[in-house]
Amino acid sequence: MVFYFTSHVVAPSVTLFMGADKHENEDLIKWGWPEDVWFHVDKVSSAHVYLRLGPVNDIPNLVLDDACQLVKANSIMGNKMNDIDIVYTMWANLKKTAGMEVGQVAFHKDKDVRKVRVAKRNNDTINRLNKTKKEVFPDLRQEREGRDREEREDKKKLLREKKDKEKEEEKRKKDEAELKSYSTLMKAENMSTNYDGNDSDDFM
Repeated sequence: MVFYFTSHVVAPSVTLFMGADKHENEDLIKWGWPEDVWFHVDKVSSAHVYLRLGPVNDIPNLVLDDACQLVKANSIMGNKMNDIDIVYTMWANLKKTAGMEVGQVAFHKDKDVRKVRVAKRNNDTINRLNKTKKEVFPDLRQEREGRDREEREDKKKLLREKKDKEKEEEKRKKDEAELKSYSTLMKAENMSTNYDGNDSDDFM
């Protein structure tokens, strides 16, 4: 089971979600999307919260606050503590090896992990997000495969459009070249005549 939350602090709204336990977290790690951002309380056990957005640089501050508050509230230790750090990174930076415990992750590149300090729990934020909470049993693999299929189709469409434009441009240049060649041919100095100055119709 996965818990979904909607953050309406920006328009259009964005989706935050997390696994019900470490086993769901494992599936989220495996079948995440490239545009997912992963959040966790630093050095303390907590839920794995995901934000489905774009690159990390594009996270609005209000959305970042919502994600961090949600992570803090879903950490047994972190919820009791003030001035805690939340780490976040793109899903693609999560690293999973065979020897790790269920739900445990590391990072491919530590330099791509960001950190934000959360002073204390904001009950207004948590209450607002909890009002949007939905419990869903998604097929994460199917959703990821569907997303990848759509991406492939979009790429194919863009490639076809690019080729069509290249053909149109090639035809335009060819037409221009032919028109230029015809214009040159029709210039007076390039014309010839079969007039020989003899008005006679006598061929003999």
